[in-house]
Amino acid sequence: MNVRIEGEVKEMAGALSLGEALRGSLSGKRGKALVAAEVGPELFDLSTPLSALNTTTETPEITPVFIDSPKGLEILRHSAAHILAEAVLRLYPDAKVTIGPAIETGFYYDFDVKKPFTPEDFPAIEAEMRKIVEENQLFARKVVSKEEAVALFKDKGEDYKVELINDIPDATVSLYTIGEFIDLCRGPHLPATGLVKAFKLLSVAGAYWRGDEKNRMLSRIYATAFADPKELDRYLRQLEEAKKRDHRKLGKDLNLFAFHEDVAPGMVFWHPKGMLIRTILEDFLRKEHLRRHYDIVQGPQLLRRELWERSGHYANYRENMYFSEIDGDAYGIKPMNCLSHMLIYGSETRSYRDLPLRMFELGVVHRHEKSGVMHGLLRVRQFTQDDAHIICRPDQLEEEIVSVIKLVQDLFGLFGFSIKFGVATRPEKYIGTEEAWDKATAALKMALEHQGIDYVINEGDGAFYGPKIDGRVTDSIGREWQCSTIQVDFTLPERFDLTYVGQDGEKHRPVMVHRAILGSLERFIGVLIEHCAGNFPTWLAPEQARIMTVTEAQNDFARKALETLKAAGIRCGIDQRNEKLGFKVRAAQTEKIPYILVVGDKEVEAEGVNVRLRGDESLGLKSLEEVKNLILEDCDQPFTNGGMRYRFS
Repeated sequence: MNVRIEGEVKEMAGALSLGEALRGSLSGKRGKALVAAEVGPELFDLSTPLSALNTTTETPEITPVFIDSPKGLEILRHSAAHILAEAVLRLYPDAKVTIGPAIETGFYYDFDVKKPFTPEDFPAIEAEMRKIVEENQLFARKVVSKEEAVALFKDKGEDYKVELINDIPDATVSLYTIGEFIDLCRGPHLPATGLVKAFKLLSVAGAYWRGDEKNRMLSRIYATAFADPKELDRYLRQLEEAKKRDHRKLGKDLNLFAFHEDVAPGMVFWHPKGMLIRTILEDFLRKEHLRRHYDIVQGPQLLRRELWERSGHYANYRENMYFSEIDGDAYGIKPMNCLSHMLIYGSETRSYRDLPLRMFELGVVHRHEKSGVMHGLLRVRQFTQDDAHIICRPDQLEEEIVSVIKLVQDLFGLFGFSIKFGVATRPEKYIGTEEAWDKATAALKMALEHQGIDYVINEGDGAFYGPKIDGRVTDSIGREWQCSTIQVDFTLPERFDLTYVGQDGEKHRPVMVHRAILGSLERFIGVLIEHCAGNFPTWLAPEQARIMTVTEAQNDFARKALETLKAAGIRCGIDQRNEKLGFKVRAAQTEKIPYILVVGDKEVEAEGVNVRLRGDESLGLKSLEEVKNLILEDCDQPFTNGGMRYRFS
């Protein structure tokens, strides 16, 4: 048969495996790094015969997949999950295996065991995994009937596997074997276990079978694996740094917020300093949106269920919503703000001259998250979105998308984040027509391409009502976070009969852009805390400066200095405690206050303060006027550079 490999058409015997076919065209390190093959949209084991390829193409193109590529890394991690399961069964023969997928940062495997695993179990499990790697066991694939697979796993007492098989609609399933361990799996896998050189078990957690709280709690082991041991070391160092930056710990240490799971699980209690950060951020966002010609609006928290049915949320999103009843009528607590904004738009006749109409709301929304996935500020049930909806003419669509992209770049650049973009396409569960989805997706791609912005395609990750651009930011220690979203929607304007009067005097249908820039303010603040390790930029710090006295003799001048700085709009505190100066300085540094202003006899005489930064750098004696200008310039600098403007007084 004829195949195409790296652009060259070759005639090969059908009995050859994909690995044999590819290695003949690869040399040196590339051949050794080969772990799988891609034919069309499918990935295959290297052991697959060419004759087994089910393709309608006369000359199928075979693309090599290398272990250090994104697809190769996923295969590596999935294979490492099987090695973990085999090691656990060797050490704990009574354990029952469930599922073990690769995930973005590594892999996990869920086990049903009498005693949940702890990190103390890891050394023995890792040692057994290393033995399996050294044994270089082959991954062998076999396709069997569902009946045969059910009988096999019933005989092994693997009830979870039996349940999974019974839910598969196909007549056959594929099984993979390494050593004595056999697992239900689609594959593909590495050729052999010996290729898994760098792995580490990381943590344990409880996980309900199939995510259902009514099912049995399983013991989940999280782990990671990399093609290069250096990459594993880098990742482990990143994890250690992330522990120091954990926003939950820093939030408590800095007295920013708290959670009371017994009375309001997944909802934040903002303390004064944390609420001040939020207020400054919200104030800035409102001013910046007004400057960019948005109208500030607000909708109610509750809307009748019929409205959610009309929008499609009830059919496609109700498992994430909360409902209540008032006077016998059902109401949905809003999980998003778009319905209210459409009703505001529809409250009067709109002309083509009125468009685009940009409506901005810092809207509080509620979404039902399962208790097992909530995580500090990063995943909560009540949060505030910097949400906006742009309703425009179709000919204005690209310009509006571009303006939102620029706003995303400006805002995240302000905080020192780099950002990557992806286009999320139509999911399996969606409303509207394929034609509308294609138009919307094309508009998003075109806006990015015309700005020369690279992007990836995230197949099937769109919202149920439209495709979207997702913005992923990279923080100071290299982690990625999904924050921004820009969604194009032709469907909801149709469902809510939104119109505008065109130049021809006829009614026309507008298009709607749903967008959030920082996203959830709770999540963004959590990400920002970890990004800057709690060292907020001076303009956002709840306490920008703290004056501290050496003795009580300086208290009068310190209070005068406090009033001077406060009058300039600087958020300043004072420490007049009868404590040693070193103690006071360390307290201010622990609280990550940007400017530490020390007043002793010499400073009183000079009518100034001795300036020290939170990183322990000393700027020496400065007058109050110099200090005031120094702090205000520090606050203004990022806005001046970014072309944005924000006043603090």
